[in-house]
Amino acid sequence: MGSDLADFAVKHALRLGATYAEARFEKIRASMFSLKNGVPQLGGFEEASGLGLRLVFHGAMEYCSTDWMDKGHVEKLVEGGMKDAAANARLVKDPVLLSVEEAEKAKWRVKEKKKIDSVGVDEKLEILAGIDSALAECEVKLGSRFFSLGDGTSEKYYVNSEGTRIASATPGVGFYAVFAVQDGKGGSMQRHVQKHETGGYERLFAWNLEETVCGEAKAIGRVLAEGVPAPEGEISVVCAPEVVGIACHESVGHPYEADRILGREGAQAGESFITQNDMGLRIGSDAATVVDDPTIPNSAGHYLYDDEGVKARRKPLMVNGVVSEFLLNRESAYLLGMTSNGSARAMDYESEPIVRMSNTFLLPGNYGDDELFEGVRKGVYVKSFTEWNIDDKRMNQKYVSCEAYLIENGRVGKPVKRAVIETTTPGFWGAVEAVGKKVECFAGTCGKGEPMQGVPVSMGGPPLRLKGIRLGV
Repeated sequence: MGSDLADFAVKHALRLGATYAEARFEKIRASMFSLKNGVPQLGGFEEASGLGLRLVFHGAMEYCSTDWMDKGHVEKLVEGGMKDAAANARLVKDPVLLSVEEAEKAKWRVKEKKKIDSVGVDEKLEILAGIDSALAECEVKLGSRFFSLGDGTSEKYYVNSEGTRIASATPGVGFYAVFAVQDGKGGSMQRHVQKHETGGYERLFAWNLEETVCGEAKAIGRVLAEGVPAPEGEISVVCAPEVVGIACHESVGHPYEADRILGREGAQAGESFITQNDMGLRIGSDAATVVDDPTIPNSAGHYLYDDEGVKARRKPLMVNGVVSEFLLNRESAYLLGMTSNGSARAMDYESEPIVRMSNTFLLPGNYGDDELFEGVRKGVYVKSFTEWNIDDKRMNQKYVSCEAYLIENGRVGKPVKRAVIETTTPGFWGAVEAVGKKVECFAGTCGKGEPMQGVPVSMGGPPLRLKGIRLGV
């Protein structure tokens, strides 16, 4: 029924004079359970469906949506959208035009080995209770602790007036933890752990959450108890994949979003230091190549077609330190004289598709893990972060360590408290002199837009070594 209504909405918009129309029907089933300081909190169940409609009339673009799924109401939705577009068209100075793309017809689904529907409420609560018990027994002094477990499936049907028809189903599971470790002397440190993958519960069972959370708590306890100040002066810094990932996401992914570059996001999610004429600009060293790739199976940001019906592919954003490609939707691609690279995503049927990242990471190099530390007379190994900040244009940034260690004469030694990497985007990527071989990615929820849209992403890479970094305090 939902696909029939989507087809009807597009046809009706064309009958009323739209030059372009698309409809996206989405059905969502999801649940979430949480545990706070060992006590189960209110669980949540969601089952929703609705239709989003985007149309262009006399150069004005309009987006509207409804969860009232009957033909009469969808007919009124289309007519209301056309009426609003007609009113807005009188104010349009630069008409909205979209890049020319191939019409696609496809049907795809992410497979589940352990189906989400096969895991009951009791089992989900047992998973959380097991993690909480493991943390309580790992011999650290704890403050507050919070765990949540969520899962869901999104089924979509997309159709546009150019002949594209895409049906998809994406199940996914996620875990989030935040807890504080105390040193007994008034000091404490908080740690966040986030996991998300597309697929069934086989993905979650492979995460070894009890061991992972306990290991994180023990590492923080050691930093609090034994941590020394970070060394002063210019040093080498080895960044683990978690730190590499946040730098990729914040200082490469976001500033390469074409809507930021063109100014649309200026009053919403920020601007960019990159301009539309900066293709080919050197930002980093030859060792730094960052890509965005939604096609990776089971990844947090996985999709095969974006929410404009464009086939997904890997995008080489920065190749050997040089700006190579922007993240594009059809509107921005037209304005830049390009074709879309499948980077339009919407949080749900109520939200318009906008330019978004998927899985953004540094490509591997040729260095073994031990080789990254060899030859470092004085340095710091930053394994995880507890805080990050970056400015509106994605130029000046700061990453504060959670777990970090001294490097002395090529060996990893004592823990370091709150090492601060404070630099610029060219300063960070220009300092990359060695990149490891093994890529590891971490899940996140990327927020952007007005109203805010949060979508699942991943970020990461192999470990890398930066030279000549002066740590902040």
